[in-house]
Amino acid sequence: MLKKLLLCGCLLGFSALSYAQKRDTLPGIPRDTTRIPKDTTSHVNKDSSQNAVKKEAQKPKKPNPIKPYKEIIPDSAISHTGLFTIHDVDNEWFFEIPDSLFNRDILVVTRFDKVPGGAGVYAGEIVNQQMVRFVKGPDKNVFLQLKLTISMADSTSAIYQAVINSNADPYLASFPIKAYGKNSTVIDVNGFFTGDNPALSFPSSTRKRLSIGGLIPDRSFIKHIHTYPINTEVRTVKTYSSIPPPPGPTPDGRPAKHFDAAGDVGVVTIGFNHSFLLLPKQPMQQRLFDPRVGYFADGYTKFGDDQQRVKDDHFIVRWNLKPRPEDFDDWKNGKLVVPQKQIVYYIDPATPKKWRPYLIAGVNDWAKAFEKAGFKDAIVAKEWPVNDTTMSMEDARYSVIRYFASDIENAYGPNVHDPRSGEIIESHIGWYHNVMKLLHDWYMVQAGPIDKRARKMVFDDELMGDLIRFVSSHEIGHTLGLRHNFGSSSTVPVELLRNKKWVEEHGHTPSIMDYARFNYVAQPGDNITSKGIYPRIGVYDYWAIQWGYAYTGAKTPKEDHKITNKWIIENLSKNPMLWFGTETDPYDPRTQSECLGDDNMLASDYGIKNLKIVLKNLPEWTKEEADTYENLEEMYTQTIGQYGRYMVQVLKNVGGIYATPKTIEQPGNVYEPTPKDIQLRAVKFLNDHLFTTPEWLLDSSILNKISSPASTEILYRMQQSVLESLISPSRLQRIAFCSQRYGQANTFQVETLINTVEDNIFSELTDGQKISLSRRSLQKTYINQLIKDMSPDKSANSVQLQAILGDGYSESDVPSIARGHLIELKGKIAQAVDHVSDTLSKYHLQDLLYRIEKAVDAKS
Repeated sequence: MLKKLLLCGCLLGFSALSYAQKRDTLPGIPRDTTRIPKDTTSHVNKDSSQNAVKKEAQKPKKPNPIKPYKEIIPDSAISHTGLFTIHDVDNEWFFEIPDSLFNRDILVVTRFDKVPGGAGVYAGEIVNQQMVRFVKGPDKNVFLQLKLTISMADSTSAIYQAVINSNADPYLASFPIKAYGKNSTVIDVNGFFTGDNPALSFPSSTRKRLSIGGLIPDRSFIKHIHTYPINTEVRTVKTYSSIPPPPGPTPDGRPAKHFDAAGDVGVVTIGFNHSFLLLPKQPMQQRLFDPRVGYFADGYTKFGDDQQRVKDDHFIVRWNLKPRPEDFDDWKNGKLVVPQKQIVYYIDPATPKKWRPYLIAGVNDWAKAFEKAGFKDAIVAKEWPVNDTTMSMEDARYSVIRYFASDIENAYGPNVHDPRSGEIIESHIGWYHNVMKLLHDWYMVQAGPIDKRARKMVFDDELMGDLIRFVSSHEIGHTLGLRHNFGSSSTVPVELLRNKKWVEEHGHTPSIMDYARFNYVAQPGDNITSKGIYPRIGVYDYWAIQWGYAYTGAKTPKEDHKITNKWIIENLSKNPMLWFGTETDPYDPRTQSECLGDDNMLASDYGIKNLKIVLKNLPEWTKEEADTYENLEEMYTQTIGQYGRYMVQVLKNVGGIYATPKTIEQPGNVYEPTPKDIQLRAVKFLNDHLFTTPEWLLDSSILNKISSPASTEILYRMQQSVLESLISPSRLQRIAFCSQRYGQANTFQVETLINTVEDNIFSELTDGQKISLSRRSLQKTYINQLIKDMSPDKSANSVQLQAILGDGYSESDVPSIARGHLIELKGKIAQAVDHVSDTLSKYHLQDLLYRIEKAVDAKS
């Protein structure tokens, strides 16, 4: 959009310039009549000239808006020095900006300070974040300029000016200069902070989701301003109109919520904290992003005089850990040193006291990992010093684990970083109170068969504390720059997860950043303790911290990247468990959340054995006095959900494509199809465990207490959803593409998939058996999906699906195979109709015949 705006500006400028140049030569207008020639000015009437001078002298002079310093900032002002010197003059606020701070990069972070209930947002959460500069304007004013990091160039290069000319940064606000101090400028900031402006306001998506209308100025004010050496903190209270949203979910899929107010249009008052944080004059040296190690990244387009092509620079997000100057040589030589500045996380004093030690332990567990990068005592958590009035949790210099009184079952770990270099400045982790419910439900369903402590609705504090500790470590990992590593668990052989000695020593996944949850593979007779059940900071996490924070000695990011590339190649060749499997690959079955081990079918089989134990014991484990079966309903739903995860994990193997990022120094292909024997095993697993209805999950002694038979069972909906996905156009096309590239002899075939599924789902046709409700539903789903496969309606599918199918889908073999199987099924069903004695089964088969005929018969 910015490029489009710049282009429009260029076109408008060209048009105006062209007109000005051509105006004097327009037909019918003599050139000399368009302006008074210089040599004729002396012939103008002398009296007229003298009258004009008199009139000019009589005009009142404009008052100078810039006053003497003492007139604006009297002795009665309440003043404090810091990043900006702030002045409170009878509740009117002024910033005094040192000349040295003009044109310096400043990060503005806006957070909620106070919020109304029911909005789904919480105090401490980030609302907006911008990098800005204060710059002197041309008309005795100061501009606040947004600094965009889209394109960059070295200021000493010739191309630098071209980059500047093509990337004009917008001005967000203007401040008239009120006075000058000694090497400083005084501006009035009242209207800026009480108004609604892009630097401090909601993004449009947030404003829409919360149904925020226009600002109501007479109920908006500055609460207070505090200033510190490198930051200035501003608290504001703002009142807005609140417009109830239309019914239905919001655009991002959340339930529609709005602030409660009387009438159709109400009001809502929100408190904000705005942090102005001075960024380093010299940005930290970047460490370039590498897809083989899981770090969050930032970037921009880099231009240089020595380039032959433009290249985007992507660099990782990390803290600027440095040794003290006197320890630098020791650090460079591999000795452990204390960093100049520790990474410190504070615990929100609103956190229940009994959980604070576990949150602290989750932070401190990372200290060992930083030793791999050469730092000791690099990270620590502390209780918030409640009696220290100089500290504020909204202050952008402090990292805090914020505790939210919320029913949301979640926690998250963001960070605020310098967009020029990736240097993390601080982090406010969001910890929702109800995350404990999520932990309870996971642990009962996944670990109940092997840990008797999990067999009740309220866990002992020690167990819940241990679970909180692992989530704390996971979220802290994000704030250190680490992304999810969903592929980590796939590097562990499944049978090792049942090996007591091995799994208790190494853990069931190499990374706390995986969504591996708990060891559901271990069986009751394996006698594995919590050491082999809980996630922990593992070997991959140690390696990732080492790669991101250790010393290379390089002077430039490019030199640094050559060294870190060698580290990756050397370490991965020694230990495959250091592999990073991204959370964003939709096709690689090795990168999945919620799964364990290197074999989804084997791991899921063990998981199902444990789920049978869970289901059998749910009535006893969920029993509480006076409970109206809410506990049983909740945990039955969780059990079904866990079963569904096993099915989806197996499903991803069919049509799977392994993606292993490599550099040219590493052997082997980046992309490979999932081996055909694995794909065939996956299809047979789904046939055996899902399409052949698992009746044990439909336990009437449970269902009759928790569920009315007025809607389709969850299990039946799961069967339909997985089947539709299994033979969807996109999956069939991937299988066909792999066959084309790698050859039929080496790949799984579409025909093999269809035949294997069809033989199972329509097995009743050969023996005249009564067709059950679940099988009738599956057969209808199968027929309907094959009809879609013949000619998928791409307009009704996702952009991703349209890209996969492309314009050549109708010319591929997939529609032909779908049509061929429908015609064959038509014949088989027609023969079977006369041999079925069950009336409902007969009607069902006749309905299938009608659907097929309607789809394949052109006359119909």
